[in-house]
Amino acid sequence: MSQDTVLHTLRCIGYAELARVADACGLDEADVESHLIDLAVDGFVTREFGGWGLTEVGRAEDARRTAGELDRAGAREAVASAYQDFMVLNPELLDLSTAWHMRTADGVAVANDHADASYDALVFGRFADLDRRAGAVCADLGAALPRFNRYRVRLTKALDRARGGDLGYLADRIDSYHSVWFQLHEDLLATLGIPR
Repeated sequence: MSQDTVLHTLRCIGYAELARVADACGLDEADVESHLIDLAVDGFVTREFGGWGLTEVGRAEDARRTAGELDRAGAREAVASAYQDFMVLNPELLDLSTAWHMRTADGVAVANDHADASYDALVFGRFADLDRRAGAVCADLGAALPRFNRYRVRLTKALDRARGGDLGYLADRIDSYHSVWFQLHEDLLATLGIPR
């Protein structure tokens, strides 16, 4: 099962270094590397320039394995319902990410230099409110397929780091709240077989 987790995680995060794949999986780096090597031998992944990526054969294999997982769990309806709930929140997350990067000054949109603490606090508060509502979606997904529980952990970690002062964890880092949200979106599409 861990090999399936590694393959599917790579499908959702895209080309990535070992440490990033392990963090996204919630598994030990040595175990993840072993799985990646086995997957490479099977032609499902490739290693280039210090990172790992899926081959086309690997993408097809992940789709096959993911569809089987969904059917064996009898979770298609539950995941599809949670996906609809996610899509209600998705435009708000995109708007919040834009608001974090841009703000209006004298009627003109300008890059947010984060010098206005009250503006940043307002946007951050809205992120926290969105996260509270996203918790229900994550809980539904985790109940349907336990592998989705990792997203709740990763979203909370990113928000907590931003709360602790590293504001890049909202929407600027590769492991930011926005990036993890994007990966969850990708995972939902891949799991349900919905083309982007």
